[in-house]
Amino acid sequence: MIGPYINGAALLIGSLAGGFIGPRFSKDFRLHMPMVFGCTSIGISVAMIVKAKLLAPVALAVILGTVLGEIIHLETGIQRAVGYAVKLIEKITKPSGRVDQKDFLDKFVPLTVLFCFSGMGFYGSLQEGMTGDPTLLIVKSILDIFTSLIFASTMGYTLGILCIPQVIIQTLLFCGAAMIVPFTSPDMLGDFSGCGGIILLAVGLRICGIKNLPVANMIPALIIVMPISWAWSTYII
Repeated sequence: MIGPYINGAALLIGSLAGGFIGPRFSKDFRLHMPMVFGCTSIGISVAMIVKAKLLAPVALAVILGTVLGEIIHLETGIQRAVGYAVKLIEKITKPSGRVDQKDFLDKFVPLTVLFCFSGMGFYGSLQEGMTGDPTLLIVKSILDIFTSLIFASTMGYTLGILCIPQVIIQTLLFCGAAMIVPFTSPDMLGDFSGCGGIILLAVGLRICGIKNLPVANMIPALIIVMPISWAWSTYII
């Protein structure tokens, strides 16, 4: 298992580098580059969405998953957790010096989804666990190191704490792949990729400032999409 560690290291290095050299970036550079990464997320999301085999269960999973996220106020919970984390390490980094607290949290939530709960990260971890091929996670690491560098230039070193949940989640998926594989099919994995792509599309739109979508509240869709896909193909089609 190397993919989760490479991805976590990339996020941490990018965050530390961004926090250190960020003040040297021009204002226009810090403003424009996040837009580029948002567009990149949108582009990757399209590639993931087209892998979906059954659009109906994917749409149903996104809707039901988001409803569940809204009911349990998942995004609000993440924002509170982030607020506590910022207070604990504010002596090391002061994000409020470069960006106000509300703006910081508004940016941190979609970045949490992008780094820790993206379909590429989930799918890449499962793929390495099933085949031993870490290629997808290495590609994600390349994207993450530059994305974290730019965002840390305005948000500070705090962004680096996301490497902890990222590594934990990807390690659990890697270890659980052997148990998950017997219960999956290519169609289910395709629908999982499509669901992750829709969430990544929402992340890209939010990062670009086009629409402030509830990306964190959409996360439960990733948990229920494969069971719904299986039930749909078994009992309906």
